[in-house]
Amino acid sequence: MAFNPLQSVEKFVGSAALKVGDGVKNAVVGTVRETVSDFVEDTGFGKALRAINLIPGANPSGLSFTDGSWGSSNDNDWRVRLSIPSSFKGSPVLTPLLETNGLTWPYTPQIMIEHSANYNSITPIHNNYPYYAYQNSQVNSLTVMGDFLIENALEGEYWLAAVHYLRSVTKMAYGNTSNQGSPPPVVRLNGYGDYVFKNVPVVVQQFTVELPSDVDYIQVGAAANGAWVPTKSSISAMLTPIYSRRDVSRFNLDAFVRGDYVFNGKGFI
Repeated sequence: MAFNPLQSVEKFVGSAALKVGDGVKNAVVGTVRETVSDFVEDTGFGKALRAINLIPGANPSGLSFTDGSWGSSNDNDWRVRLSIPSSFKGSPVLTPLLETNGLTWPYTPQIMIEHSANYNSITPIHNNYPYYAYQNSQVNSLTVMGDFLIENALEGEYWLAAVHYLRSVTKMAYGNTSNQGSPPPVVRLNGYGDYVFKNVPVVVQQFTVELPSDVDYIQVGAAANGAWVPTKSSISAMLTPIYSRRDVSRFNLDAFVRGDYVFNGKGFI
C-alpha cells in the first residue's frame, strides 16, 4: 500500500490536529508537543499539512509537496522561473538551482505587468479638444515578488543560491573577469504556460530580499562557517524585457496576433 503522509500524521497526533486553524503544536501538551514538532520538521510532514485543503488535482502534475525536492523535469511545470546563464552553471553556490533549471519561485508570486502605448498631445490654438499622434509602444518593467518558506537545510541552500544568483545577474564582467566588459546577462523568463511567459528575454534591473526580524533563522552548512537563513523571506525582482534590434526589425504584428511568436523562441509579449 502506498505511503500516505497525511494519514500517518493524523494517526500520530490525532485527527483534531488537522482541523483548519489548529496547529500540530496546539493539539498536544507537555513534552509530547516538542516530540510532535520535531517529528513534523524532520520528516517533511509540514509540507503535507499545508496541502490538506487543496482540492483534488490542484497539485501541478509531476510535482510533490512531501519529497523534500525543489525540482521537476515535467514540461507542465508552470512555476515562474528565470534561466541560468551557461557561464554560471559551474558555480558550486548555484548548484541547487540546476535541479529546477533556473531560479524558481516555489510559491505562486505576485506579478505586476504593464504595457503602454504612448501618444503625443497636439494642442492647436483656439481648439476645445487636443489631437493625439501615436509615438510608440513598449512593454514596461514587470515585478515578480514571492515568498520563500524554509523548513530544512535543503531549502535553506536553495534560498542562498537564489540570492547569489540575483547578485550575480545584476553585475557586469568587470576587472579580471572573463569576457571583460560584457554587461549583465540576459536571462529567459518562463511561467504559467505558453501564452503568458514563454522564453521572454529579460534583464534583472533591481531585486529586493527581505530579512525579517520576527522570524526564526536556521543554520545552513553551505560554507565553511555556515550561514543563517530566515524561515520566511520575500524575494522580489524587477525584470525588463529586452529584444535585439534584428528581432525587433523583423517583428510581424499579424504573426503576433495569431500567436505564432509563442513558439518561435523570440519571447515577444
